[in-house]
Amino acid sequence: MKKQNFIFRLWYYFRNGWSTYFAFIFAAINTLTVTYFLAIEKYPTLQAIFPNFPQYVLVVSIIGIPILILIGYAHFKRSQAFKSEADIALEVNPYHARIIVNSELNLKINTLILNLINKTSLSDSLSDKEKKEIENFRIELEKLTKSRTLMNKSDQLYFKKLEQKKSSK
Repeated sequence: MKKQNFIFRLWYYFRNGWSTYFAFIFAAINTLTVTYFLAIEKYPTLQAIFPNFPQYVLVVSIIGIPILILIGYAHFKRSQAFKSEADIALEVNPYHARIIVNSELNLKINTLILNLINKTSLSDSLSDKEKKEIENFRIELEKLTKSRTLMNKSDQLYFKKLEQKKSSK
């Protein structure tokens, strides 16, 4: 591992630990403290509902945690936000694109192999169309594997081509 790579790995781990854990916990404590001591203590009506800080934290937690869980669920399952994040991750991370393209290629080649096995087990000879399809796929696969690297956009372009084929069907 290169020293520069090691430093960026440490930086990544630091940012992840900070943003996922420390900043989250700190922000929650800060929000609860500020809202209670700057808002609730100043208004007798609110202080009657939340007479002390621990009760306020308990009530806000009982109400807030389920609401935040629903918001998180909506983010992943009911909105376009997560899909957009995944699309961006695919666009900027060549490893993600490589995995998806390899999966698609494996499915396609496995289908062809199963069809060939099925044909040969039934003693049918391949039609010219099937032979041409196999040869075209072999050429396409060879061309892709020779041209692609993790740093060029071959995998992303191939993935977009697959998506266009699927949407035109």
